[in-house]
Amino acid sequence: MQEGRIIMIVGNGEVPEGAAAMIDAAELVIRFNDCRSIGKGGSKTDIIAVCNTGRPALAMLGGGRWKTSDPVRQAREIWSVRSGAKFAAMRAGLAATHPDLDDFCDDYTAGFESFARATGRKHRVIPAETQERLERELARFEPPPYIVPSSGLVTIADILLNAASSGERIVLAGFGHSGWEWHPFSAERRYVDALAAVGRVRRLDQTVSSDLPQGA
Repeated sequence: MQEGRIIMIVGNGEVPEGAAAMIDAAELVIRFNDCRSIGKGGSKTDIIAVCNTGRPALAMLGGGRWKTSDPVRQAREIWSVRSGAKFAAMRAGLAATHPDLDDFCDDYTAGFESFARATGRKHRVIPAETQERLERELARFEPPPYIVPSSGLVTIADILLNAASSGERIVLAGFGHSGWEWHPFSAERRYVDALAAVGRVRRLDQTVSSDLPQGA
């Protein structure tokens, strides 16, 4: 059976040396937020998945730098990772447990939708059910208390659940599973390792070079 297209999901962590050509040769490349993976992680950008709530969203939409950056100019779709309704429902609880995160649930989805419409791009919101299902699956790995899964993991789960068709290969790069203290990164690493063990995803640093196209 002929294998389908390669979907490359590129986080903002370290990518292996020489990865740029393999990333750019993929049929679909997804990056995140300010696309810090650009450069060593190639340049091709088809979809940008954004944190559409809180300070990261405000930083991207304000000031113009994100909107005029090369990867954003190149992207044909913007995906908002967080459900505004779900995060609105979290606000009261977070006010009690994490008062320092008073703006965490501020919803800027409309700003990303407006930007996408004005620039002729498709805008999509990842369904709340995707995050909820992911949280149930993460529970198997006994994470310590956390607030939400990372945007990268929600996007991986969304691709597996809704976007990838039979035969497509999902390859991950730039996922160091470290960062903000209220993401369950240790459980996320084990979750991805479990997916890789059964062949549902591959990590680029674990994929032999002959197995993926190298590009020109």
